[in-house]
Order: sequence, then structure tokens, then C-alpha cells
Amino acid sequence: MKRFYSLSHASIDFHFKQSARDFVVEEIPLYEFSGEGEHLVLFVRKKNLSTLELVSAIAKYLGIKNKEIGYAGLKDKHAMTKQYISLHKKYEADLEQFSHENVKILSKNYHNNKIRIGHLAGNRFYIKVKKVNPTSASKIDEALKSINENGMPNFFGYQRFGRDGDNHIDGEKIAKGEKKERNPKIKKLLISAYQSYLFNLWLSKRLEINSLVNKFKSDELVDVLNMPKIELDKLKSQKHPFKLISGDIMEHYPYGRLFDFDGSEHDLSRFNERDITVTGLLCGKKARVASSYAWEIEKNFDDEINADGTRRYAWIYPKDVEGRFNPIEAQYEFNFTLPKGSYATVLLEEIAKRKIN
Repeated sequence: MKRFYSLSHASIDFHFKQSARDFVVEEIPLYEFSGEGEHLVLFVRKKNLSTLELVSAIAKYLGIKNKEIGYAGLKDKHAMTKQYISLHKKYEADLEQFSHENVKILSKNYHNNKIRIGHLAGNRFYIKVKKVNPTSASKIDEALKSINENGMPNFFGYQRFGRDGDNHIDGEKIAKGEKKERNPKIKKLLISAYQSYLFNLWLSKRLEINSLVNKFKSDELVDVLNMPKIELDKLKSQKHPFKLISGDIMEHYPYGRLFDFDGSEHDLSRFNERDITVTGLLCGKKARVASSYAWEIEKNFDDEINADGTRRYAWIYPKDVEGRFNPIEAQYEFNFTLPKGSYATVLLEEIAKRKIN
């Protein structure tokens, strides 16, 4: 899938291979654990294991079903990751002898509720890339500065689409009843890949529009973008790199309710101040869709499928962004925090301005 990028620099050359040594993730919980209750909360470090493989290993050791173990999100397999899982505290004593070469229980706590999918605020990342020369390092510095100041597009990462990058193809067929999938988890995964694929296409289109608005006069874009000059003038007057279009659906950031963008200076100011951000469609039933000129774009990436839809932040703001160049080793190290559901590899691709997998 061809993708537009938000930054204007030329592509940057560096080497990245996702591994436990060069890719570290730490989960940030949504809330503090109470310290009491019937659920044992474990803070676990794993490497070269997916979250589901971690859960399966612990469940097999205890002789219980995987579903008895709760987790907030799926963490990368080819990485060193730290995340929280929960299970009934009656298994606490049995876990004292648990041992796995790729798993270490770092700490434990208690809580009243089981951890469930989505119960996290975000993730903190450490990433190292190699074969970086001083010129590339300087470009990375500038790119990081821009992302820290203005944010970045919230694409789904390549992990979403499977090893061969084509899970969305089967997902579309399943979602439209053209293919059967008996396993409910695989079915949901594949349909989600199709929804994510359409979202990425839409977001890339919006970035293309941003680029055109920045490069050309409104008069020159009326026919190209099929928008009236008055709307294009509004886009050109916006300071933010992501241009809001009449009918966009906004959401309070980093969480909150959805509402329609009405073009007011008040909403533009709130967008610039990171109080709200723009959302994109994950097509399906019950999903709220854009209106006006925003819908004229969005409708090309909508589809009627047998699944529930929703909306997703299209523009996000990484926090605590840091970068360090090691000229002796020709390496560059990144630290940053992303909201849940966002991909560190997307940030790397925005900086590199190319695919990295």
C-alpha cells in the first residue's frame, strides 16, 4: 500500500531490525491498582514471546484456561516488553515456582477487577537504530522535533496485516460473507485488518490533501479536490499541519466524546492546543460517519460489512520524546510514549519516510 507521510524531508537511511535488544516496550496502566481484591496483578517482563504465548505458558503451568488470565494489550513478540497481567490470587502460591527462560515476574499487586483489553493508558518505548551517519542523525533530530511539536498520523502498523501483509484481503471476504472462518478470534482479527486497511488508505489520502493545500493556491485545487474555494481558503489558513475539513468528526484527547467539527475558531484553537483531535472511520455497523466535505472523502473508504465499526484517532501526540546520537557506534536511540493502540514502528516510518519492515 502506497502511503503518504506527514513530514516534508527526504527519506532518511538507517538500519532497524526489531529485536529484544533494540526494541523495548513498557506498558503504562490506565489506573493505579488498589492493593487489595481477589485478583493478582503481575508485572511481567518477556522477550521473544507474544502476549498470547506468554499467557499460554503461564496457563499451561497452572493447568488453567488462557481466558482466566487478563491482559490490557498485545505486545510485540520480537521485543523486550513489560506488561501487566491478572489472574485469581488463589494461584499466587503455585506461581512461586514458575520459571521460563524468556519470562520474569518483576512485581505483584492486587486489584478488585480483572485486567481487560484496553485497560492501559499507553506504552513507553526505547528503540535503537543503526548505521546512522551524522547527516542522517541531524535529520532525525529535526524530524523528532517536528513530531514533538505537531504530533503525527496514527496509522496502523505493518504488524496489523500479518506476516505477508495481506490479512485484509481475507478479512474483506469474511466481512462480506464471501468466505467462512470458524475460529471467532481469527475472524475478528482478519476483519479488523480490513477495517484498518481502509483507515490507512483514508489517512494517507488526507495527508495527500494536506500536501496539496500547502503547495498550491486555492483556485488551482477547486477541481482537483472537488471543494469550493471558500472551503479551501479555510484549509490554507489553518496553522496545524493536519488540515481539518468541514464535517470532520473530532474527539476529546486523549479520550472523550465524539462531536462534529463546525469550522469555528474555537475548535481550531482547541485542536492546536491538543484538547481535541480528528478521527477516522473504522467502517462497520453502528459507526458514526463524517458529513459535508469530509464525508465526500471518507465515503470512498467506507464499506458495508458484517461487523461493528467505530472511529479512531487519526492524529496523535507522542509524549516525552527524546533522541540521542552515538557517533562512535553510528547508532541513534529513541525514547517516547504513545497512547494505546498506536504503533512505535509508524513513528519510525514517519521519520525514515519509508517502510522499515
